[in-house]
Amino acid sequence: MPAAKNHPATPRPVAPRRNFLASGLGIALFSSAVFGTSGSFGKALLETGWSPGAAVTARLTGAALILAIPAIIALKGRWHQLRDNWLTIVLFGLIGVAACQLFYFNAVERLSVGVALLLEYLAPVIIVLWIWAASRKRPRALTFGGTLLSLAGLVLVLDLTGAVKVDPVGVLWGIAAAVCLAIYFFITAKENDTLPPLVLASGGLMVGAAVMWLAGATGLLPMAFNTADTKLGPWVTPWWVSLAGLVVLATVLAYVSGIMAARALGSKVASFVSLTEVLFAVIWAWLLLGELPGAIQLVGGVLIVGGVLLVRLDELRAPAATAEPVPGQPAAKASSPLEHANDVEPVP
Repeated sequence: MPAAKNHPATPRPVAPRRNFLASGLGIALFSSAVFGTSGSFGKALLETGWSPGAAVTARLTGAALILAIPAIIALKGRWHQLRDNWLTIVLFGLIGVAACQLFYFNAVERLSVGVALLLEYLAPVIIVLWIWAASRKRPRALTFGGTLLSLAGLVLVLDLTGAVKVDPVGVLWGIAAAVCLAIYFFITAKENDTLPPLVLASGGLMVGAAVMWLAGATGLLPMAFNTADTKLGPWVTPWWVSLAGLVVLATVLAYVSGIMAARALGSKVASFVSLTEVLFAVIWAWLLLGELPGAIQLVGGVLIVGGVLLVRLDELRAPAATAEPVPGQPAAKASSPLEHANDVEPVP
């Protein structure tokens, strides 16, 4: 009893921290898994004649409608939260949701899915370089190592060893999608205890859907819908099955869990964990489209996970990692050298 009394708080700063980060990592992996279904469901719709703009618009609109009521309940009548955070919601919807998805689909139109996805997932590299330039502090060696290892893994997972024709315009679209994805991580990881993740996701999807409908109504964005049956591997399903998967799994669950993960882990770590989306996309393509991943892709998946672990290890080695967090406030880890992204405002 006396011994316990002399050290009453010794284990407390560590266990909550580890539990919090462990839960955040699990949520981030779940987010990547459901995000990875978008390629299979989206491809099924596009092959029946849907335009990229129409697919994105339907995806955002359906998800916004589903999340509207839960978001209102989460607000609990505190409407001032929307007024106080309107800029964050607008930036999230305009850049992190609508622009990111549209730019990626435009890249897919001119490039192979693998090349477009690889370009988009240059976002973690952009984040590292941006933090370096903004803080004027050189990233740790493990962060550099994790970056290179993850990107090498991406190349193997996407299996880009064949002859690939690269369209310069498509490359620009892919890079634009990468910039939007990087901003998405900055916005979602920003410290904000006044705006529930569900409200941010719902508000951003509403803004994104409104922008897409406006672009379609003005003729800036082609809109082509189709009610023909879709094909998922050996199965022929009604069009709404693929659309439901795109809306519920790849959007509603993906965005809500993604925001929760980014707030728990920080923008940089969350962005690196999201690289596993490529591996999950390969697995889903195997299950839903009958595309069996090869050995080189499995090796690439191992490298991606290795890169994520290096970045996580670098964060845990930071001096601030032992600081006692305030319950319910994961942003206390922002003092870590790996988390300077939380101190940088997203650029419009």
